[in-house]
Amino acid sequence: MAIQEEEIKIIEEDTKHYFAKINSCGLIGVNAYPVEVEVDISSGLPNFILVGLPDAAVNESRERVRAAIKTSNLEFPSKKITVNLAPADTKKAGPTYDLPIAIGILAGYGIETHGHASLLNKENVEELFIVGELGLSGKVRQVNGVLSFVILIQKLAKEKNIKGIIIPKENAYEASLIEGVKIYPVSDLKETINIINNLNKIKPFQKEFAPSCEIKTNAIDFSDVKGQKLAKRALEISASGEHHLLMIGSPGSGKSMLAQRLTTILPPLNNEEKIEVTQIYSICGKLNKERVLISDRPFRSPHHNSSIAGLIGGGSIPIPGEISLAHKGVLFLDELTEFQKSALDSLRQAIELKEITISRSRKSITFPCDFTLVTACNPCPCGYFGDTVKKCICSINNIKKYLAKISGPVLDRIDLQLEVKRLSESELTSNKKEECSDKILERILKARDVQKRRYKTNSHLTSKEIKLYCKLNSTSEKVLKEAIKTFSLTARSYDRLLKVSRTIADLESSDIICDEHILEALQFRLNAFIK
Repeated sequence: MAIQEEEIKIIEEDTKHYFAKINSCGLIGVNAYPVEVEVDISSGLPNFILVGLPDAAVNESRERVRAAIKTSNLEFPSKKITVNLAPADTKKAGPTYDLPIAIGILAGYGIETHGHASLLNKENVEELFIVGELGLSGKVRQVNGVLSFVILIQKLAKEKNIKGIIIPKENAYEASLIEGVKIYPVSDLKETINIINNLNKIKPFQKEFAPSCEIKTNAIDFSDVKGQKLAKRALEISASGEHHLLMIGSPGSGKSMLAQRLTTILPPLNNEEKIEVTQIYSICGKLNKERVLISDRPFRSPHHNSSIAGLIGGGSIPIPGEISLAHKGVLFLDELTEFQKSALDSLRQAIELKEITISRSRKSITFPCDFTLVTACNPCPCGYFGDTVKKCICSINNIKKYLAKISGPVLDRIDLQLEVKRLSESELTSNKKEECSDKILERILKARDVQKRRYKTNSHLTSKEIKLYCKLNSTSEKVLKEAIKTFSLTARSYDRLLKVSRTIADLESSDIICDEHILEALQFRLNAFIK
């Protein structure tokens, strides 16, 4: 009888199912969504199955999880293991799910080297979110998008009983940027088990100091730029109203030098904008211990060989491109005419809507991209058309063909277009002290304050708001009507001309757009020159 009872117990043990559910997170665009990692362990041939639309990186987690559990002196169950990542109709990417899968297996089965044991407090497991990549040694490595995960948990905490989130130790400072969420950083699998079992005794992470990614803007300054009064004025107008800019000039005229200094006269980011920008950089894996918070406006300068996906974002599971990395900052396209025409045309939606939508078969993903576009190019293939020193060797047809690479619709969306001329001998050798960035910034901040009282910066004004805020006097109306005829302005370029005029008026502290404001805005239109 004793032998039969023992055999029955063995059979019951072999047919028993073990189940656990772990809360984790995934990413769609810049936003996180909750993912339930469901683990079922049952009798049968030893097998490890992952379902729920995992990509290659998620599928490979089976070997990482198996090795991490064994090297942590824990026994990996020799049974059939099925892991489901819910919702099952959403593609899962990256190694984010390694740690929750391992914890799910240990919570569901709970085997140590010395036999059955209750390894984990299941109540605590159900009230925690867990993310992290596992190394074969059981070490927990940092993952991308932690900032988005913590923002999600901050929202969910109001609806559900969530005690906090377990994250890799290297993501601790990044996660601590969001207040009101309990953060538990871990360095390995065993430490994760310890935190889960002793959650009430362990204090959440408290940041003492969070280093930030601060660009040393005082290393560059507008006082470094000699002459170029008109170009400096154009950049001041651009910074005041967030207007897009095109500079055409011969090599060495200072186009790149001017563009690089635009960030030094842009207003500082507010806290909300810092989090927005940092969130994008977190998703792209561009944060580390020394680079936790993006506190200065980004300056992105992609090479002209950049693909469309590299510029606007993309991939089978889309990730942000250069235009999103330039969010709330400057996107500088040097050698504009060398970019693929299709890549430049892909910027149209981004320039107008301040966001880019990338569609795939299953769903569409939208990334923010509210940037100031600054572009530069030569006037011709040899670079010296119109130069005062060197003679151009290009034919008229070659020049037209070269400049035609900038399509009309793209050019129509650029508010300020100017020619940057070579400096004269007297300007090059002059020791005159140029105006510094701080003084220019003072004027820009005053103009921005005027625009804030109207609700938004001038480049964001809608057609209705243009009618409301862009008031003209009788003289300026006549000048504007004449400009429409002379420059063959489209409806879009007409609106953009008014927006630039409104910014110039704001810099002059004028409530009404006067004729001198429109005339100054008109000198920054090179459509006729380019055509």
